[in-house]
Amino acid sequence: MSTLRGNREILRVEDVSVTLGAGRRRGMSTGNRVLQRVNLTIEAGSWTAIVGPNGAGKTTLLRACGNLLDRRDDREGRIDLMGQSLDHWSGRALAQSVAWLGTAEIGADGDLSALSAWDVVALGRLPHQRWWPSTGALTTDDAAVVQDVMMQTHTWQLRDKPLLEMSSGERQRVHVARALAVRAPLVLMDEPLLNLDPPHQAEWIQLVRTMAAEGQTIISVLHELNAALYADNIVVLVKGRVTHAGRVDSPDTRAAITAAFSNRIQIRSLDNHWVALPRV
Repeated sequence: MSTLRGNREILRVEDVSVTLGAGRRRGMSTGNRVLQRVNLTIEAGSWTAIVGPNGAGKTTLLRACGNLLDRRDDREGRIDLMGQSLDHWSGRALAQSVAWLGTAEIGADGDLSALSAWDVVALGRLPHQRWWPSTGALTTDDAAVVQDVMMQTHTWQLRDKPLLEMSSGERQRVHVARALAVRAPLVLMDEPLLNLDPPHQAEWIQLVRTMAAEGQTIISVLHELNAALYADNIVVLVKGRVTHAGRVDSPDTRAAITAAFSNRIQIRSLDNHWVALPRV
């Protein structure tokens, strides 16, 4: 069991395997086995980045941690959130405790595209509504949270602008704000830096580090290794297995990242920070 240290345990993954599109045919299981007996413990108040080559199972692991797998997928093993099995959490309690930011894709906003940025971010407060999942007017406190996270993500100036009129980077920042508006103790983000330019990537890194310092726990799937190296901890996933989990400042962690990418990158120190460079 790999334990990533913080203040206290918030998430425990024990012998978790996931088969996508699982089914039965003539007594045999079908589907694509993506995760292989993953064991991991995440401590509260930390930022953990999941890295690995394409097809390693990073998004599947993140979705499993939030109990967001498709009904057709088969999960073996146990996942505990704050000491209680995910299988025993109610939908409302889980929606209040785990915020999710999925990968943004073209057309993925669907019916949300006509909504203003304010309305989209306000969706993050729905789990806290008295009549959830029914919609209702935001309370003064809810509205204050929406404004606060929009200011944090530099989307306040977009509050009246519909998603369909935004650039891909603007939409991504609005969806980051929506996830933050939940104010959940655990925040799961899949490729949160997608479509963001370098200044906004730097702002996101600063924001996440502040969230962790204030006690929230963030687990993010990142393809941007240089951003991942700002995290507290790194989980290296290769072919559905965790090959390493540890602190960023550990030489073993950096060696595991390099090995995961077939030694085609090198990690060097620059101005007291680690950076990943292509090996050419």
